[in-house]
Amino acid sequence: MAPGWDTLQLCQALDLDSEGNSDDLEREILLAMLLSPVPFQFPSYDELASAVRIRKNIVEAARKTTLAFDTNEAERPADCWTYSEDRGFTLIPGSHLVTALQRATQPDESGRCYSFSCYRATEYVILLGIAQEVMASNPELFRRLQQQGERRAIKSGEFHEVFLREYGSMSDPLPLKYFVPGDRTWFRNPDDYSSDVAGYEGSWVLYLGGGRFTNFWKRAEPYTLTTKCLELFHWRNATYRDQAGELQIDEAVVEQRVHTSLQDPAEVERILKMMLRLREPSGVYIDGGCIDTSREYPRRVCPGTSDLLLPDH
Repeated sequence: MAPGWDTLQLCQALDLDSEGNSDDLEREILLAMLLSPVPFQFPSYDELASAVRIRKNIVEAARKTTLAFDTNEAERPADCWTYSEDRGFTLIPGSHLVTALQRATQPDESGRCYSFSCYRATEYVILLGIAQEVMASNPELFRRLQQQGERRAIKSGEFHEVFLREYGSMSDPLPLKYFVPGDRTWFRNPDDYSSDVAGYEGSWVLYLGGGRFTNFWKRAEPYTLTTKCLELFHWRNATYRDQAGELQIDEAVVEQRVHTSLQDPAEVERILKMMLRLREPSGVYIDGGCIDTSREYPRRVCPGTSDLLLPDH
């Protein structure tokens, strides 16, 4: 079913339509979890069911997400969010957490695209998936999430610690092609030079299932593992210095080079041999690829067994 733990082919192998059929999406999630080389453990059926639903929520929200990529600027809908240096983006009192997250990430809800980094985008989509589940399964946790959203933002390393579990590691890596729909993962830029461009150290994505990964900038064109590897590879061929002497990457050049490479199967094979390898440790650029050794997924959320602990300040 998944030789070498390659779950990217599950839908094709089992004739599942996980994009058009939410039941098939849940089947793909559960089957991929069952195939994991690292067992997923749950204290109850309710936690397992919630975990599957959260992953489904994340995938469905990610498919609706379209953003404007920006590592320096950030915007949110002014009718839902306010900003301060010490608290980050917080909810305006009276704004509903789920609605505010949808309006920030889904132009179908707000009428426009807002500026995000890829890392922050994954946080908003994951939090939305969790919030949608706990509204029904754990209203008390939802109430605290709402209050937290009004008090201060949880982001970056703290977001990882509060909301996520990680499986796989540098010493015990996951298989190259093992992903569960709803996983968050990082594709590392293995090129020393172009990785110095702000925002291009790598790329944070969510796995959508069916062999597809999020493209938050062009949601109708999700990445395959191949196109994601090609994109990261060609960052090195699109790096230049602007008039201020700052390193930049020309996305139009990247797009053209990816398109050209896709016309040449031998070139694609050559690039994939370099990129479809496990990444090296931070600061090391020798012969590693772009695939991370771990994945991340949401913590437990059910009453009595939740391990999602919000800060008390």
